[in-house]
Order: sequence, then C-alpha cells, then structure tokens
Amino acid sequence: MNLARLDLNLVVALRALLEERNVTRAGQRVGLSQPAMSAALSRLRRHFDDDLLARVGGHYELTALGQVLLDRTATAHDVLERLFSSRAEFDPSRESREFTLVASDYAVAVFGAALARVVHQEAPGIRLRFAQTPTSAVDDTATLLSAVDGLLMPHGVISGFPATDLYEDRWVFVVAEDHPDVEDRLTRQDLARLPWVTYQRTYDAPPVRQLGMLGVEPRAEVSVDHFQMLPLLVAGTRRIALVQDRLARLMAPHAAVRVLEPPYEAVPLREAMWWHPVHTHDAAHIWLRETAARVGRRLGGAPSQWARAAEQAAGARLPQAVRTGSSPAGAGSTS
Repeated sequence: MNLARLDLNLVVALRALLEERNVTRAGQRVGLSQPAMSAALSRLRRHFDDDLLARVGGHYELTALGQVLLDRTATAHDVLERLFSSRAEFDPSRESREFTLVASDYAVAVFGAALARVVHQEAPGIRLRFAQTPTSAVDDTATLLSAVDGLLMPHGVISGFPATDLYEDRWVFVVAEDHPDVEDRLTRQDLARLPWVTYQRTYDAPPVRQLGMLGVEPRAEVSVDHFQMLPLLVAGTRRIALVQDRLARLMAPHAAVRVLEPPYEAVPLREAMWWHPVHTHDAAHIWLRETAARVGRRLGGAPSQWARAAEQAAGARLPQAVRTGSSPAGAGSTS
C-alpha cells in the first residue's frame, strides 16, 4: 500500500462512520455535509472492497470487516492526532493542556501524588488525569499507549517500548497487628498455610512467579483490583498479603497491620514510565518524562516528608526489625 496516495482525512471520516453507524450523524460530527460524507463512505468502500455499513431494516450495522476496523481506526486516529499535535517547544509555565497517565492505585498514591504536587507548583496550566490500568494493558500495550501519554508499570511485565526509570520499591508482607499465629517474622510454611488477600490483575506476575519458583502457591481467600485495599482486608483476620513497601507504610496509619520482611530474598520492584514511540521527540512529552524522572529520583533517595510521617504514625505497630534502618524505599533499594 502506498500511504502517499491515501487521504488521511478518510481516517476521521471512517472513525465517525463506524462509531455513529449513520451517515448524517457522522457528517455532523466531523463538520461535513451529508453528500460529502456519503462520498467519503463510497471512497472507503472502494478502498476496502467492503460495504463497512450494511442496512438492516431501518438502520445500519457494521459488517464483519467494519467491526474489525472499529478499534483499529480509533487507535490510528489517536496516533495521528498526537503525531500532528507535536510541538518543537514547550513552556510548562505558560502552556495549558492535559496529560493522561495510566497507573495502578499504588503508583498514583506513591508516585502520582508527588508528581501532581510538582506540576501544581511549576506548571499551573497543566492538568493530570490518572486512569486505572486496564486488564488489557499487557496483551495490547501498543493500543493502550497510542491513546494516552504514559503508562506507569514496573519492569518485567511489558517490553518493546521506550521507558524511563522512576524509582525502586520492594515487597513486604502485611499481617494483622494481633495475628494469633505470627510473631515478628514469617516463615515459608506460613506463606503456604495462611489465607491470602491478593491483587488479581495479571501484571503482578514477577513476585507471583518468584513464589511459584519457591514452591509456594498462595491460597487466595480474597482478591481485589486495588492495592490500597490489601492492608484493610488483612486487618482483623488471619490473612496475609504481599504489598509494596512504600504503600504498606503509607497505609499503616489507616489499618491495624504489621509490616514484616519476606522469608526469602524478594525480587525488587523498579517502577518506570512507558510511552508510545510517537511521543519520543515531542517537547511536551520530553518535559513530562523529565519531570517524572526528577520526582522519581527524589522518591528513590532519602525518605520524603510523607514517608517519615507515615512511619512515625505507624511506628508502634511495626516490628523492631522493620522500624530500624529501613526507609520507605526499603533497605535493599537503590535510587
């Protein structure tokens, strides 16, 4: 196919036609008259050698190919829109725009809040929107990244896209502060016999794979979509949960839990910001990535103010081994 011979305006028309399934409404949506949109539909039908929209009774339905093109066209439209909105220069103190970042509730609580504070101070016209990571993020990463400005996700889950490292974290366990069967440390036998609260999305695979290699199969009694719910669902029960260290300490004042070290050398968590290659040289996205990396470096260094406050508030509930010599980044973490 020779892209130079294609009219890219047809991408806009195609998306409107497939989503509206009505020539008149599609024309109104993109500012074309009904005859002009009908002409565009005719050109699209000749190109694809398919009706795309088939009349059924008094309305139109998508053909099989039209259904296939529905999501692909939306993705192509978003990529083109972002490509042609790229700028050579970007002044964050004067610009007004919105960035959409896809992230888990953990990443928003630990990193997103810090990023939002910096953006508030340095770029008052910039808006941030955090969207929950969909279950399709791993299987269809390209489509997701084409429609947003960035994805916050640890290394070891996706690959093949550019990324910038943000900060490191480590995995710890939380148990009820009055757990009848656990004192100051867990054993591997405890992990196998006690019921779990688990995070049910697929991209927590690295720590789960590690447990499987150790011969431990978590017996999930409760599963949730939000990391912040794990300590709350552990409190007052015999359950245990594997939680990021930073989040565990942030949530400790709000849940009657203790934070315990894993009874094995847990793989560290390296959070990164991933983006679609189309954004690589865009000035606005370069600023966003550099700002995110700067905030991440701060988190990866000395304990920040919120972490100190959280640890002090939870100090009475943390075992001595965790209270001493452990920052929110974890004793084994590096910046």
